[in-house]
Amino acid sequence: MNKSILTFLLLAVTFSLKAQDSTNVQQDNRPAIYWLYHNNYNLASRYNDMDIAKSSLYSLINIEPQNDSLRFSLAYMYFENQNYPSTILVCMDILSRVPTHPPSLEMTAISYEELGLKEKALTNYEQLYMATDNLETLYKLSFIQYELKRYGECEVNLDILMNDPEIDNKFMMFQLSEIVEKEYALRVAILNLRGLMLKAQGDKEGARASFNKVLEIAPDFVFATNNLAELDK
Repeated sequence: MNKSILTFLLLAVTFSLKAQDSTNVQQDNRPAIYWLYHNNYNLASRYNDMDIAKSSLYSLINIEPQNDSLRFSLAYMYFENQNYPSTILVCMDILSRVPTHPPSLEMTAISYEELGLKEKALTNYEQLYMATDNLETLYKLSFIQYELKRYGECEVNLDILMNDPEIDNKFMMFQLSEIVEKEYALRVAILNLRGLMLKAQGDKEGARASFNKVLEIAPDFVFATNNLAELDK
């Protein structure tokens, strides 16, 4: 599974530091030291000096500890640099005040997943789905249930996905190689996952039928092709 659904995360920041201008100093009751660190952050970000940018964020958080948008910016910085333990810790601070903050739930879920802590990832995906009703989230949740061999729960969620009236309007990006990504209908991903689940339960013919349905919709979906080849080994 890739991280393409995180593209909405940047839109979730309540206040963009870069959107603020130093001219606001004359209109804002925040101390001058705030704007010094704010401008340091913007300049360091422009010059790709992430150490200074991160340090400036810490200083801003100390000045405005109640401003969760600052913490989110810090969490996203850690996430982009694949520092998953720090991402989780910062997001946990945000979630302690806003338990249903979707971007923090998603970054926490993906971070746990990257660290191999799938049970914890599943818990956060479940909370994220409850907060957003997002079909891609339900798919990712189902995929982890499959990996954890929780086939009954996975099957229930796949049925929910397949019967959702919006399913044919949803798409996902898949990494076909190190440099190639391609978008496929979410229905393709769901049918492929159902095939994997049936194969894991010993139902080879059911799995074969599911993979073939995938290829009827998307003949170039290489994952289904490979999965069919594996069935015949």
